[in-house]
Amino acid sequence: MKILICFGLGYSAQQWLNEHGSGFERIVATTTDAARAASLNAEARPGFTAIPFDGTLASPELNAAIAQSDAVLTSVPPDASGDPVLKACGDALARAPLKSIVYLSSVGVYGNHDGAWVDEASACRPMKDHNAYRLAAEQDWQALGQRMKAPVAILRLAGIYGPGRSALDNVKRGSARRIAKPGQVFNRIHVADVAQAIEAAFARRAQGIFNVTDNEPTPAGDPIVYAARLLGVEPPPEISFDEAKKTMSAFAASFYTDVKRVRNAKLTSELGVALLYPTYREGLSAIATTA
Repeated sequence: MKILICFGLGYSAQQWLNEHGSGFERIVATTTDAARAASLNAEARPGFTAIPFDGTLASPELNAAIAQSDAVLTSVPPDASGDPVLKACGDALARAPLKSIVYLSSVGVYGNHDGAWVDEASACRPMKDHNAYRLAAEQDWQALGQRMKAPVAILRLAGIYGPGRSALDNVKRGSARRIAKPGQVFNRIHVADVAQAIEAAFARRAQGIFNVTDNEPTPAGDPIVYAARLLGVEPPPEISFDEAKKTMSAFAASFYTDVKRVRNAKLTSELGVALLYPTYREGLSAIATTA
């Protein structure tokens, strides 16, 4: 594979690009912000081009790039009307010489499992609209791959953290809230391990669904306590979820309605990914030493 088109150059895709993007001769990435596209292009990274894409209309430049691409990385979130990339670019993608597609999804598609362990074979019963949209988009990308006989790897990501986006940053800013809800646990994943998973999916031309999570689902407050310890400060006081949700957005509160523990055995066994940061402790410690 030589030419990649990346729909949505977000935090995870940017990390993969920085660490592994040299494996492609040319990379074309979309961003909704025309000013950001211009700034990225001004950096003159060899073989890299940024193209504005608002999710509604593919420009001739974007369609021309798609026509030459043999790999796709996409993380653009869907909405009630479907996946914006497929709606705007589906016909162009169906004509492209694609050899591998990697779609970044979310473990949120599993919905609530009352704290039980889930894996890629577990039932998906999303209770929230945005997760239902993600599940439908997964299926639409898989259908495109089947039609083109191109492998599609669905990477279901846990809560992403990393430099600039971690409990350490929240504690430093004074915005960390140590919310306690009995029985509630979350999986997480360091952005560098997301980048590893993306690279492994391309290298193996992977087909199927893979959970990209750490090894240890824990209560929400545990990373905050650990981050405070690394910074040598007192952690914020613990507050109940019932109290916290009075000042939370409906979207933020919705994350506490699902409880599950997500297995990552397929990530390690089939994609061969050895996590750099198997728990939040290794991840936060590494961020603290490089900050």
